[in-house]
Amino acid sequence: MAVTEPAPAALSAGYEGGAAREGAAQEGILRRQSARESAARTYARALPIVPVRARGMTIEGADGRRYLDCLSGAGTLALGHNHPVVLEAIRRVLDSGAPLHVLDLATPVKDAFTTELFRTLPAGLAERARIQFCGPAGTDAVEAALKLVRTATGRSGLLAFTGAYHGMTAGALEVSGGAQNVSVARLPYPQDYRCPFGIGGERGAELSARWTESLIDDPKSGVPLPAGMILEPVQGEGGVIPAPDAWMRRMRELTAARSIPLIADEVQTGVGRTGAFWAVEHSGVVPDVMVLSKAIGGSLPLAVVVYRDDLDVWEPGAHAGTFRGNQLAMAAGAATLAYVRENRLAERAALLGARMVGRLQGLAAEHPCIGDVRGRGLMIGVELVEPETPQNPDLPAAPDLSPFPPAPELAASVQRECLRRGLIVELGGRHSSVVRLLPPLTITDEQAAAVVERLADALAEAARTHRR
Repeated sequence: MAVTEPAPAALSAGYEGGAAREGAAQEGILRRQSARESAARTYARALPIVPVRARGMTIEGADGRRYLDCLSGAGTLALGHNHPVVLEAIRRVLDSGAPLHVLDLATPVKDAFTTELFRTLPAGLAERARIQFCGPAGTDAVEAALKLVRTATGRSGLLAFTGAYHGMTAGALEVSGGAQNVSVARLPYPQDYRCPFGIGGERGAELSARWTESLIDDPKSGVPLPAGMILEPVQGEGGVIPAPDAWMRRMRELTAARSIPLIADEVQTGVGRTGAFWAVEHSGVVPDVMVLSKAIGGSLPLAVVVYRDDLDVWEPGAHAGTFRGNQLAMAAGAATLAYVRENRLAERAALLGARMVGRLQGLAAEHPCIGDVRGRGLMIGVELVEPETPQNPDLPAAPDLSPFPPAPELAASVQRECLRRGLIVELGGRHSSVVRLLPPLTITDEQAAAVVERLADALAEAARTHRR
């Protein structure tokens, strides 16, 4: 499938010359980035493009090529790039002469953002919520949430889950799945395809819940009563794994009965992404603390913690940050939250996401390298596997309970082939073998069909060369 729109024949010579110049300019920028930037850079390695213009779901690179963006700033761009309501909200603040930096002082812009945010919160929390504005990244909000529950309970331990991702600062890493030398109790997160108990389904989720309950209540488990439990309603970096609703309710019951604050990390799942405004709403769970970032800033940096008022035991300055008063982000965020709510984009995400998942599941019949297709709303994952490699002989023989080994090299090849076809996708999962789709909530039916078509084409080519 063509990546660029064809140039008119009469302009082809000039177009080719312009494309050559643009391509050379892009290569120069990429070379300088490689020479100057840290080895820690990530997306730039797998996506060697230089975006210069963007609108909605479309990005145009410095070389003139156009791409459908299914990364969306790792889920930040709920309305896509440069949505008119976001741009207008930013312009209003800029044209008003309002201060752009105010620390944590009250402003009309902040008041409007907080009012709109509280309007969207689960009812059981909104009625008695407090909000803490944090540094501009979600990881700082996670740090604040961990500090909050430790301060409120007087306890220090934490419960977290395998496969979790909560950020890159020290405390957030400690409760994430890739942590090392941790003092956090790690619990099994239920999943069907790679169930930690080898059975999946409701029974696997029940065993996960029983293990959690036993660990908390067993006086010889080595895990004292913790300060809190933190979980993602859908694990994103862990491989797009939705938590079963019944299991979520069990976690709420277990923690509430033992006065353990429950922290829901909605940094990536929030603002309609999963087909509900907040992913916890699928299960009817009302957490004690919600960590919010990404889409709440309308494409600009913003992070907050919202929590039950009886946990509000901070001393002044107990958690602060120079850039916790980003007026432009609050204006853009309020506009985004209102647009998603008023236009029922969460419901749209649920319908369109289910349609895309169904089409992708249909591809699995043609491609044995697709081990699983899963997701919720417009948070979708396609796990790629090595179907010709023997399955784990220690697991039951049923194919749905004995998954094939992950295929990270194939996944990387699919990502490259997608880029050649004008589609930007992310990889995730335990072994980076899950192709992730995070399109904006404003994606059209035609764009959704194009995403599936380009991914299918890329998968077919990658699988063909991978078998050689």
